[in-house]
Amino acid sequence: MAAELAMPELTPQDLSDLRQARLLLENPGLAMKLTAMLGTSLEKGFAMLPPGWSGTVAALSRKALEAAAHSAILTMKVGEQKKAAANSLHRLMVAGTGAAAGFWGIPALAVELPLATTIMMRSIADIARSEDHLITDPAIKVACIEVFAFGGPGKGDDGSETGYFAVRAGLAQVVSDAARHIAGKGLSKSAPPVMVRLLTQVASRFGVQVSEKIAAQAVPVIGALGGAVINTLFIDHFQAMARGHFILLRLEKKYGPEFIRAAYGRL
Repeated sequence: MAAELAMPELTPQDLSDLRQARLLLENPGLAMKLTAMLGTSLEKGFAMLPPGWSGTVAALSRKALEAAAHSAILTMKVGEQKKAAANSLHRLMVAGTGAAAGFWGIPALAVELPLATTIMMRSIADIARSEDHLITDPAIKVACIEVFAFGGPGKGDDGSETGYFAVRAGLAQVVSDAARHIAGKGLSKSAPPVMVRLLTQVASRFGVQVSEKIAAQAVPVIGALGGAVINTLFIDHFQAMARGHFILLRLEKKYGPEFIRAAYGRL
């Protein structure tokens, strides 16, 4: 009740949406979900990965994001803004790539990760559209890429440095620069410096989630079925981040970023 009194400007529906966004963005991170599913710490999986795997993951994460940005966002249609997002279809598709990766193991990562990331990018853009954002808007295209930087809170997070708004603040300048570039020149196949900076910064955070996914898949008992389940958790995580992100962007457009951030904090 106190929250409603403190935020009289928010309509009941917008307040409900704000609560939903906060619930989604403050959910446990991917590592905690994977640990709960496996019934064991991911450290076991990390120990089984080959030497130099972290560098490989970092490079693949960036390449996967670059490929996804071009192949997924550019194919979205403008119409049907209010149409519900096809979350289940995208979840099923990513589960299929996870099943294949679980069968073939770590060597399949170079093929599986770009494919799964492209499907997730498409799903994120679809969620943005369902929240009444224009996918043709350069700022929304960049916001779709930005979602991959949101890891969600983990065990050691204190909310001050790794929280949603802190990540957005850290990316604010490069996000703004990238949106201006896309507005002027579009998304070209050869990434200009400003897009390289955006993809590199997002990939550094996305790579953490990818590493956790790979560590879970490295556990010997996983197999094809486990790979499908892990990838389902993987896309579930980013779908939740996307829904929360685009709800907040919609509310910020209506009420202003400062007001929504303060209201979020009071919840």
